[in-house]
Formats: sequence, C-alpha cells, structure tokens
Amino acid sequence: MSKAKTRNKRSKFAVGDKAKETIENLTEDNPVLLMFKEYTRTLDEKHDRYERIVKLGRDITIESKRIIFLLHSTNADLESKRMQVVEEAEKRLKTVIDTNLKAIAFELKDQDSYQYHKAYTCGLQEFIEASTFCSYVKEEYVKDWNTMNSLLQYKTEEGEEFALVFPQVDYILGLGDFTGELMRRCLNTLGVGNVGECFKLCNFVRHINTGFLGLMAPGYKELSRKAYVLRQSLEKMELVCYNIQIRGSEIPKHMLLSVIESSDLNENDDEGFY
Repeated sequence: MSKAKTRNKRSKFAVGDKAKETIENLTEDNPVLLMFKEYTRTLDEKHDRYERIVKLGRDITIESKRIIFLLHSTNADLESKRMQVVEEAEKRLKTVIDTNLKAIAFELKDQDSYQYHKAYTCGLQEFIEASTFCSYVKEEYVKDWNTMNSLLQYKTEEGEEFALVFPQVDYILGLGDFTGELMRRCLNTLGVGNVGECFKLCNFVRHINTGFLGLMAPGYKELSRKAYVLRQSLEKMELVCYNIQIRGSEIPKHMLLSVIESSDLNENDDEGFY
C-alpha cells in the first residue's frame, strides 16, 4: 500500500456502532442540533453584515477620492469659482454622511461595532481626508475630532438615537493622509506661480508633523507608516520652499516646478519614526 493511501486511510474519521446509532436517531428538535443551527445562523448574519459594510465603505472611499480630485481644481480658479467648487464638495460630503455613513451606523446599531471596524475604517479615513481638505480649502482650518464625531449622530424615524463608532485613531490616520493632499496642492500652486501659498502650506504641514511626533506609539505600524509618509511629503514641500527662496530670483516661476521635480530628495530614513 502506498504512503498516500495509508495517509488517507488514517485521516478518515472512524465512527463506532454506538455513534452511528446515535446519529441515525437524531431528530430535528435535538438540543445540540438546534444549538449548532443557531450558531450557523448567527455566523451567516455576521458575515453578511460584514460584507454589506465593506461595500458601503468602498463606496465612501470612491466618492471621497472624487471629492478630493474636485477640490484640487480650485488651485487656479477665481474666488467665485473656488467657492462654487467648495459648495459642491460640501454638498457631496453631506450626502455621504446622510447615506453611506448612516447606513453603516444603522447596520451596527445594537452590535459590537469594533468587530466590524476593519470593514469601514479605510472608507472612514478617506472621508476624513476629504472633509478636512474641504474645510482647509474653504477657510484654512481643520475640523477637530469632536466636530467630526458630532456629524455622525443619527436618529431613527421613531426618534431613537444611534451613532457610528468613530475611533480617534481613524481621525488621526485620516489627518495624515490629508497632508499628502496639501503636498500636491503645494506643487500645483507653484505650477501656477502662487509661491506665497507654498510657504503657508508648508508651515501648516510642519505643525501637523510636530503633533504626529508626539503621538508615536511603538508597535502600531499603521501610525508609524502614516507618519513616515507625512515626513516624506513635508520634505518635498520644504524642497519647494527652498528652491523658491534660494533660486527663485534666477529661475522663472513657471520653471521652478520642473527644476524641483528633477531634484533628488533626501531618502534617508528618520529613526524617530520607528
């Protein structure tokens, strides 16, 4: 007999005569059988709910990215056009709050939300990125966690209150992504010759980076990764400001961007981020 056949034979579950008799005599109202059927139903409901939340989170991510792309079009627009874009972005963000995020909150009503946190955390972070970017483009400020959390409080038609669990760490991670959009805005404003905005954006990101340095948590890889990417964005913005300050007098403004893009950034890792 080959080794494979021997292994298959050994792996087969041997059922004795008494066990066979017990299985044959099982009825539909057997307590153990009913218990496992209940477990099956509970797990199926949990998996179905998780998949629904994943789909809602994916829709939030897609719409948030579209809103961010829309807000980037305000770099070279007139003030009146810029406010029109901001108003449209705010309207679309309100729709996300009242539909997708509310649907997730309703799915998790009377549930342990932290069991489903991974299903919607990416969408929530993307929404924070879009919302903070919109508030910055509008009035150059960032909504704090309390303000954002107040937007995620809902009521049913019967007046019952419920809310989406919004961990503060998601807000911090979304804020880290937001600095990447400020870096892109810095490069875009340089491309249209608005050099004053570059310094303002760089200083703003520098303050956020200082805050991240005080939040470093050993062993939490996601926060460390966001902080490292934030530092890379800040280096690019500082390089922009350096070239404007040092070489701005000898190079036309419309050519500064091409000079910066051809420059080598310092790729040395900062040990403070690990």
